[in-house]
Amino acid sequence: MRTMGLIGGMSWESSAEYYRLVNESVRAALGGQHNAKSLMATVDFAEIEALQRKGDWEASARILAEAAAALERGGADFIALCTNTMHVVAEAIEDAIEVPFVHLVDAVAESVKAAGSTRVGLLGTRFTMEMGFYADRMAMHGVEVLVPTAEEREAVHEIIYGELTLGKVREESREVYREVMAALAARGSEGIVFGCTEITLLVDASDSPVPVFDSTRIHTERLVELALRP
Repeated sequence: MRTMGLIGGMSWESSAEYYRLVNESVRAALGGQHNAKSLMATVDFAEIEALQRKGDWEASARILAEAAAALERGGADFIALCTNTMHVVAEAIEDAIEVPFVHLVDAVAESVKAAGSTRVGLLGTRFTMEMGFYADRMAMHGVEVLVPTAEEREAVHEIIYGELTLGKVREESREVYREVMAALAARGSEGIVFGCTEITLLVDASDSPVPVFDSTRIHTERLVELALRP
């Protein structure tokens, strides 16, 4: 079994979800007492979040690149980043390591295409929805991305940072997400991408009128596939 290197801590709730899913998947595949062989380097999300607000992506890139390099030195056979938003600095991470970097958006796009969809709505942080790095990477795979309106994007973002990253789940916020997903479906989205790990704390496929693509589960399934590959 190969050892996966996980860059986490953005938020720690998302890291815990990654850890749970990769270990459950390995146990399901191999049975018995098996679990994933992994290393995790967690950063302080408060530091990253402050840099996000300042727009200092270069400083964030240095922190995450250093974490990736440390995982490689520790024996990781490949590296993954346990967050959607910070894939904005994925290139800096790839440049810092020799082992493969398993890009989350590639895995999501391939899952969307495999389901026969070519246009999806995207929910995530304001950065993920607005900065273009996610939609551009999806477009490389032939998938068009629709994002919520400006007002909806603000609501989606504030619920993530003000509630979900703090472990708070409110029924009122669940209804907001349901309305946003319905609006995206009405605009032609054939599916909805949960482009933030914490979103699954609030809503699931039953809340959406169209199929859901859970980026966290898709990414972790790819990691386990690579770890168990002969």
